[in-house]
Amino acid sequence: MARGKVQMKRIENPVHRQVTFCKRRAGLLKKAKELSILCDADIGVFIFSNHGKLYELATNGTMQGLIEKYLKSTRGAQAEPVMQTQPLDAKDEINMLKQEIEILQKGLRYMFGGGTGTMTLDELLVLEKHLELWIYNIRSTKMEENNGIANFGPITTNNIECPFAIPNEIFQF
Repeated sequence: MARGKVQMKRIENPVHRQVTFCKRRAGLLKKAKELSILCDADIGVFIFSNHGKLYELATNGTMQGLIEKYLKSTRGAQAEPVMQTQPLDAKDEINMLKQEIEILQKGLRYMFGGGTGTMTLDELLVLEKHLELWIYNIRSTKMEENNGIANFGPITTNNIECPFAIPNEIFQF
């Protein structure tokens, strides 16, 4: 039995749209992995959901390695470099990391019932971002271990790697 042609327009029902996104995302990642294996190609795929969640696949090595390879191969074709980032001063980076650690510690205290006062909206958003990154890393690792489908590289935010495990000494209250 043949399927009908799918009309290419936005799916209005949010539940159907989410189901279609999940199925097609999995299909796209599977096809990319198959192409990589069959043709010995290096493939990198970024997918951002409508909620801003990042899904990525790097078939050989890491996504950072593929991005560097891409930048090297396109530098001759472009007049200006694609990514222009200014390195942070060491003191600025240390201060930024200290603030991040404080927010994470405060969030952990709230989650385990030891928090006093309230958290600001910005603190909650940072905490949510880190929790989503950690969940994503854990699920990616589980998927990789169970299915062997993908080699997911670490997610980086503002050139700072976001691990899903933090050393115990940070959580001393």
